[in-house]
Amino acid sequence: MENNTKSLAEMSDEELAICYMRGKDKAFDLLLEHNKSKLFSYIYYVVHDEDLANDLFQDTFIKIITKLRNGMYTPTGKFHSWCLRIAHNVIMDSFRIGKNSNIVEPTEDNDLANIHNCNVEEMNIEQKFINNQILEDAKSIMNNLPASQREVVYMRFFQQMSFKEISETTNVSINTALGRMRYALLNMRKIAHDHNISLYLY
Repeated sequence: MENNTKSLAEMSDEELAICYMRGKDKAFDLLLEHNKSKLFSYIYYVVHDEDLANDLFQDTFIKIITKLRNGMYTPTGKFHSWCLRIAHNVIMDSFRIGKNSNIVEPTEDNDLANIHNCNVEEMNIEQKFINNQILEDAKSIMNNLPASQREVVYMRFFQQMSFKEISETTNVSINTALGRMRYALLNMRKIAHDHNISLYLY
């Protein structure tokens, strides 16, 4: 009932989604406007191909529309995360990760349990990526990572998602998400070393 006292422009994404499910088509225009930039950036960053990203972006919004029309969204306060989960599934359905002999390949499921001498504290690499120049260098290096690793790094540092949110969005365990971050860190260090780039603040 509260939604009736608000204009569409005043509503949260969760409220707009409910309005759209109730037949108010204009609500979806605002949902699209609020989320298209972040969603496209995420898709493009994972697939690393603008044409493919555009196709997957369209597929993602078709699925979002379909799910909303079928009443398959439950308001949780995290509409964007729900959209990201759909985008992730669309990417995984259409994109196959290529092999690269210069990249450390993960063990099955990327699970931390398979990595010897892993210090989980190293996951907290925000401290090493603080200033803008280092972030730019890191972003450039991340372009060379396998898609599954690039995706986790992007979600963690550019969308500020927790590992719990990442695991839910990508449909993997928290250990698997941590494992992918660990491998991403190993690969980034190797690439940085090979190109004489520092990723650390001294």
